[in-house]
Amino acid sequence: MSNRTVCREASHAGSWYTASGSQLNTQLEGWLSQAQSTVSPARAIIAPRRVFILGPSHHVPLSRCALSSAEVYKTPLYDLRIDQEVYADLWKTGMFERMSLQTDEEEHSIEMHLPYTAKAMESHKDELSIVPVLVGALSESKEQDYGKLLFRYLADPSNLFIISSDFCHWGQRFRYTYYDEAQGEIHRSIEHLDKMGMGIIETLDPMSFINYLKKYHNTICGRHPIGVLLNAVSELRKSGTEMNFSFLNYAQSSQCRNWQDSSVSYAAGALLVH
Repeated sequence: MSNRTVCREASHAGSWYTASGSQLNTQLEGWLSQAQSTVSPARAIIAPRRVFILGPSHHVPLSRCALSSAEVYKTPLYDLRIDQEVYADLWKTGMFERMSLQTDEEEHSIEMHLPYTAKAMESHKDELSIVPVLVGALSESKEQDYGKLLFRYLADPSNLFIISSDFCHWGQRFRYTYYDEAQGEIHRSIEHLDKMGMGIIETLDPMSFINYLKKYHNTICGRHPIGVLLNAVSELRKSGTEMNFSFLNYAQSSQCRNWQDSSVSYAAGALLVH
């Protein structure tokens, strides 16, 4: 029986981002140095030792969540170890599928967060592990089930959760062209639509987010991972834990002005537990 470690290659390095470790390190240092904190300096920090990364499935039909078949995720900076103890506990629930290594390497939603995770945690890399979870097209009840399962991990201050998602994919190539003329140009309508959804997410109410999606069908690719997080937060709130979520930045890949244009929106936010 082979003892070879199963590794997921950094399959999108060299196309979606640089495959050069030194160049990637320089880029990340530059970008992170420009990030501005919106909260006061912390008096004490508990550095996470385990990072959950929930990403949507773009390439394979999936009605549940899936765990990786790998033990290690490679990045151009250094390798990230999957927490096999947590994986074993999740697998025992019977709620997860296994994704093949091919499916894993074709998917980008989790991988795109790995370089930032590796860079941000490099001073703790020997103690760091990750828990990648590929999230399928979940029903409302399944979002609740996974939220109930994961909330105890969210409650642990040694864990950090990353939710992978773009926001509106607008244009004929995305088959989504919602336009509210009252907002002005198309890109203004997209921004208004996205920020409406962002405001609802900030309320941390999963049902309000579901109703927003049903009404506007906004093409938020990580809507199901977001739904799982909101349900985990709802469970944690039952214990009296106070939390708030705030969006910190918003951008569009281009500004749509006519029906031939297209764009993808991006938003970044943070959940704070008090």
